[in-house]
Amino acid sequence: MKSLKAFVSALALVVLASGFVAPSLAQDKVEVKIDAAQKGEPISPLIYGQFIEHLGRCIYGGIWAEMLQDRKFFDAPSVHPWELLGNAKFEQAKEGAFVGEASPKWTSENDWAFGVEQEGLSFVNGKEYVGYVWAKTSEGQRIAVRVLFDNGKRFIELPLTEAVETADDGYRKYAFQFVANGLLDPIEKGSFAVLFQGKGETRLGTASLMPGDNISGMRADTIKLLKELNAPIYRWPGGNFVSGYNWKDGIGPRDRRPPRKNPAWQGIEHNDFGIDEFMVFCETVGTLPDVAVNTGAGNVELALQELEYANGSADSEFGKIRAANGHKEPYGVKHWCIGNEMYGDWQIGHMSTDKYALKNNEFVDSFRKFDSSLTLISVGAVGAWDELIMRQCADHMDWVSEHFYVQERENVAEHVALIPNSIRRIADAHRKYRKEFKELEGKDIRIAMDEWNYWYGPHVFGELGTRYFMKDGLGIAAGLHEYYRNSDIFVMANYAQTVNVIGAIKTSATNARFETTGLVLKLYRNEFGEIPLKVEAPKPFDVAAATTADGKYLTVAVVNPTDKAEKFSFGVDLKLAKSAKRFVIANSDPKAFNDPDSEQKIDIVESSVDDFAQGVEIAPYSATLFKAEIER
Repeated sequence: MKSLKAFVSALALVVLASGFVAPSLAQDKVEVKIDAAQKGEPISPLIYGQFIEHLGRCIYGGIWAEMLQDRKFFDAPSVHPWELLGNAKFEQAKEGAFVGEASPKWTSENDWAFGVEQEGLSFVNGKEYVGYVWAKTSEGQRIAVRVLFDNGKRFIELPLTEAVETADDGYRKYAFQFVANGLLDPIEKGSFAVLFQGKGETRLGTASLMPGDNISGMRADTIKLLKELNAPIYRWPGGNFVSGYNWKDGIGPRDRRPPRKNPAWQGIEHNDFGIDEFMVFCETVGTLPDVAVNTGAGNVELALQELEYANGSADSEFGKIRAANGHKEPYGVKHWCIGNEMYGDWQIGHMSTDKYALKNNEFVDSFRKFDSSLTLISVGAVGAWDELIMRQCADHMDWVSEHFYVQERENVAEHVALIPNSIRRIADAHRKYRKEFKELEGKDIRIAMDEWNYWYGPHVFGELGTRYFMKDGLGIAAGLHEYYRNSDIFVMANYAQTVNVIGAIKTSATNARFETTGLVLKLYRNEFGEIPLKVEAPKPFDVAAATTADGKYLTVAVVNPTDKAEKFSFGVDLKLAKSAKRFVIANSDPKAFNDPDSEQKIDIVESSVDDFAQGVEIAPYSATLFKAEIER
């Protein structure tokens, strides 16, 4: 016995000398304390906001249902994605163009077929498709559309004989529809062609092809998920895009709106989704609009005209235009962003801080003169920019915008912590401004974090279309917890961006699916409470708690960023019902992900637990939310 003691003592000296620390035995339970008497300010529902921009496949290819690329022929059909068919003489003609700067024109001296074709389209067996073509043909010429499947071995050809509309410039609109029956696979690649035949001059204006189940031009599968996401507000149209965007390009007859080079990003801006479509989008998914105006290349006159178009009476100058476009009643947009990231040299119209302060104040004065009840959001950025803006614009902002993006850490707990740490850093900076700047005395300028997310990895889903993993969902959950802990200073947060582009939802040509980040946003938005409570929990776990506004339920959310299941107990001075609901988003692999064209690996799994406060197991790499009824 004496020799054993001596051995243990000697071993202890060796351990201390080496610096090695033996791992401690895990406690039976991770103890969490919830103080129901210490309540924070109510959590703003706008914390669950979203942001969509004209970038990559966020709108076109994500929300918008149009299947054809470059349907207005911004580029000549000899340029991808269109190919010329036949041997008729072709030119991209400026004179007599249907839309934009030029339109396809052919001159045929024989009766051979000619036209354009676009390959690589995806069709679903048994699904209906609808479309139309605007064209101007010579007498006796024939027009048809053709859809090829199985490398041209099977096809659908539809002669277009009856025009449904004729324009003053001689162009005629031909509509068509078909069902993709008899495909060899449930989803099959195919091509779409517009064909002409006969002698004479022929002009092609635009073409369109959409699934028949589109909802006001939007994808039904994406809209279904957006409704489940239930975001209360959407910021639009940018982002960097807005600083080069003329909103007038996006109104009026959709086929006559000019295509443009995207001013900030790659590709073409079709102008099919303008302010009217955005308002229909908001109505369809049940959300509020938050419109950013152009303070880069734009000016206050352009912004005021947009404001009047959105909110003016039907007898005002731009309200009349809105009414003529089919929307007599004003939209009543309350939230307006005065520009985007004007501090950045990547921004069109980038300017110094003092110049933006002057521009912001000019815009705000004009907007308030139009309607003093508007909520106006100025551009912020923690550091030297904010230190000047918060002083010079304190009387000319209701909220201040902040943005952040983080990348990746190999260690999962460190990766998860990137998001809440960034939120806390920005909150702490603004608390400091409130203490130090006399211009802020008596004011309550809250933060609108109208862009926030992870941003790293390859672009799997188009431009900036990064894939998200289980560990990213955990970080977004921990970020929501940090917003709750600072509910007195954050009034809005807009996850950037909703679809495909660093998005919560990813789409392929025929499917749409929630990323892990989207599942988290959906779960918390629909189930987490509104009155935050003080919580004490050991790291690396992130725990938040809140009661519902009506006081009927306690909700507790736990992020476990470790590879081990842990037993948790929750000390809370409330009498709770014996059974509680449990919602779990988890996967044992932190790099697991969902893909729109594969079987779903990660979802929200609902179950029930008994006496959850006394002890429940939290899965590894998981976000778990409990909802327990409070007994009175």
